[in-house]
Amino acid sequence: MLLFGVLLWCGFAAGETHNGYLSVTGPCNFSFPRDHGAHPGYRTEWWYYTGNLTGNGGRHYGFQLTFFRNQISPSQDADVWPEPRSAWRTQQIYLAHAAVSDITGKLHLQAEDMARNVLGMAGVEQNDTKTLVFLKNWSATITDNAHDIRAESDQFAYQLHLSSLKEPVAHGRGGYSKKGQSAERASCYYSFTRLASQGTMTLAGKTFPVSGQSWMDHEFSTAPLEPGIVGWDWFSLQLSDRTEIMIFLLREAKGLRNSASSGTFIAANGRTRHLSVDDFKLGTLDTWQSKKSGATYPSQWHMAIPSLSISLDIKSNLANQEMHTSGSTGVTYWEGSVSCRGKRNGRAITGAGYVEMTGYARPFDADL
Repeated sequence: MLLFGVLLWCGFAAGETHNGYLSVTGPCNFSFPRDHGAHPGYRTEWWYYTGNLTGNGGRHYGFQLTFFRNQISPSQDADVWPEPRSAWRTQQIYLAHAAVSDITGKLHLQAEDMARNVLGMAGVEQNDTKTLVFLKNWSATITDNAHDIRAESDQFAYQLHLSSLKEPVAHGRGGYSKKGQSAERASCYYSFTRLASQGTMTLAGKTFPVSGQSWMDHEFSTAPLEPGIVGWDWFSLQLSDRTEIMIFLLREAKGLRNSASSGTFIAANGRTRHLSVDDFKLGTLDTWQSKKSGATYPSQWHMAIPSLSISLDIKSNLANQEMHTSGSTGVTYWEGSVSCRGKRNGRAITGAGYVEMTGYARPFDADL
């Protein structure tokens, strides 16, 4: 689901109304491959990949790759530009975050970049069969049943081929995912919840094969966050019985959960069940404090979904998976690999996934 508050990072305060942007107010009625592409007119958009991989000798790795599109102002009309028009002028800014968690080596590496949608530096290109999202030499290429992603930094690189084992899942009502009480505080949101993954990773100058499972989110919106929300906890879990769970918990002050918090359960056959805030329970079992930011994050959780007879204990696979993005979005957040075990319908179950936590280093309703 990732970072639907990215518009806040770019200088907008929660609760502001900016006329002229498109609003999400009802079912999104996705059509693919069209909706894998960009949706200019909405203020913010992101394509998000995470996964858990195994390399040589059974070493365990997690990875993240996220592309953000942010529209500077509502107008798309070229007539508003002064003449002569600069080749650097654009309404779209692209940002990207990448990370590798070397679980076995207890090391978290990260990188970030940003560029304008000009001169071939960043953007989205699309035809009838393929969507390309790119920022310099980082990219995601989406076709009918596969995603090819790549990222490269001074400290790490990976190239992965992700094959979809299930059809895309539209969250909420027809992809209309509420993030508040008013109709427009919502996003269009879908996921590929189980992607068989294989490729190569490079660490410390050595390249080696990796394989595992990944998750992809694509979301776009204009005004998703409601005043009073200080942050959120987002979970994506891939369970051993070939089911998946997505849950996002919107946090208010003093630990209160916003009533718009929700999720989706995906059965082995791909059928979905919407989860309201009353359908799940989420408690913290342990915490970890960052020496760099001073933030204290949950590091172990208990998740229960009584109506599905699901009870899970979840733990981070590496305590320090905190992201610092002073060179792009300017926000500190925790984004990391997790594992889980528990029971469903009385039978033992295990799983892997990713968790994102925001607003712990600095609440999103703080003055900007």
